[in-house]
Formats: sequence, C-alpha cells, structure tokens
Amino acid sequence: MPELPEVETVASGVHERIRGESIHSVWFSLYKEPFRSNPDEMAQELTGKRIERVHRVGKHIVFDLALPSRSAAPEIVLQWIVHLGMTGRLLVSAAEVPVPPHTHGILRLHSGRELRFVDPRRFGRMGLHHPGPEKTTFSGPGHEPLTISPEEFADLFRGRKLSIKAALLNQTLLHGVGNIYADESLFHAGIRPTRIAGRLPRERLFRLHKALQTVLRHAIRLGGSSVSDYVDADGVRGFFQLEHKVYMRGGEPCLACGTPIRRIILAGRGTHYCPTCQK
Repeated sequence: MPELPEVETVASGVHERIRGESIHSVWFSLYKEPFRSNPDEMAQELTGKRIERVHRVGKHIVFDLALPSRSAAPEIVLQWIVHLGMTGRLLVSAAEVPVPPHTHGILRLHSGRELRFVDPRRFGRMGLHHPGPEKTTFSGPGHEPLTISPEEFADLFRGRKLSIKAALLNQTLLHGVGNIYADESLFHAGIRPTRIAGRLPRERLFRLHKALQTVLRHAIRLGGSSVSDYVDADGVRGFFQLEHKVYMRGGEPCLACGTPIRRIILAGRGTHYCPTCQK
C-alpha cells in the first residue's frame, strides 16, 4: 500500500501538472467498491469545478475545488478525496493515450488531458468532502508525522500497552505511516519493534521522532518506494527501496553490523529488524 512518501509524491506531481485546470466532464466505472460517494452525484458535482490545489492529508490525496473565478483567492467549495488503497494510481495522460485496464475514474480537463484513477484490486476509494458553512476542510484521522513536535509525538504513546510498531501503524495516532517506514524508522532510531510503546523513555521517543521525519523526508526526495505497483503521476517508479536498511531484507546481513535481519509477524504485518542494532 502506498504510504506517506508515495502519496506525497503523487499529490505533488498531480498538483504541478493540473493545478488551475477546470474539469470538463467525468466518467466513473460501474464497480461499486471504489466509491465512498454516489458516483453519479460525484460526477455531477465535480464537473465544472476548477482544481486549485492537490495535496496530501495522511494517506489521502485531497483536491481543493472552486467555482470558475478570476479571484486571486477563490473559495474552496468542494474537496475530492482519493485513497490509493493497495494498488491505486493517479495518472495524468493525454486523451489519445490508451486507457489502461482497471481504470475506474477519468476526469477530462479543459486542456484536453485526462486524470485517470487506475486500481486493479479496487481497494482504493474516491469520495467528496463538503467544507460546509464552517469551512471545515478534510483533516484525516490522526496527527501529521512531518509537522508534529517531539513533545506531542512522545505524548501520543503515553500509557499505550501495544508494541511501538503497532502504535506507529495506528492511523488515529499518526496518519500516513505504514509498514515500510515504521520498520525503517525504528531501525534508524535503534528501537526494537516489539518494545511496548508506553514503556519507552521520552528520550528514545524523541530519537524515534527525529528518525521518522528524517526517513520520510528522504523517501519523499527519492520519489517513494516502488516495491509493488506504486508509480508517480507520470507512471515513474520511486527509488527509496534501494536504500531500505531492514524492510523486506529478512535473512540478509544488516548493513551496519552484519547480523542477519530478522522477520517476524507483529500487529498482523511482516516486521523486519536487526536484533543487534535495535534494542
């Protein structure tokens, strides 16, 4: 499943390519799984709106939409929310490029280009968020890992009886962190994933906060990790998988000490760590 760096890369790429475009027409497939909102109503509401901004909130890609206007600061009247699921992709394509199999949504833009949502396994989701009179925009379920302070980060785990790996994956605590970056951050912080979150000293949690933000930002610079179906808005794979220290390296020597990387199942997920470097 695409995690924070992959979603950030896709959102930034789509934003650069289609910001300011107006949506001419919309097509959605007949499969029901990808939709959190009624697809007919969603197509009707999206048509005619202008794309002001595309950005990431957790693992969601958020399209801020406005009515056509010459205002320097148009009002956001609608947000289109896309979750890529396990195999979802957002591709910006010329209209003449053949539509890939498993395409479930096409936004046809006034420039003639198309934004296509492709998802072979149909675990991704599309839906609408209405800011309403209170101007409440979509905020996601948890805290943002890239902006949370060290103190706030440490406070998230106070009294938690679950493992630190499970806590990092809990989207109501931190939204956007998944299996890859939990494993990699715990390695960089020298913390074993089985440690109970609420028992970790604050200084170790501060170290994990720094490691998590460092790993996430470096992965964003490299375009994310392409370990399955992930590609960016142009269909290009990321490169951070070439720098994984532990993830998917079970049985291989640790790049720091040579000890074989151990793989266990924790919180229902394959978990990789170095038994020597991580305590």
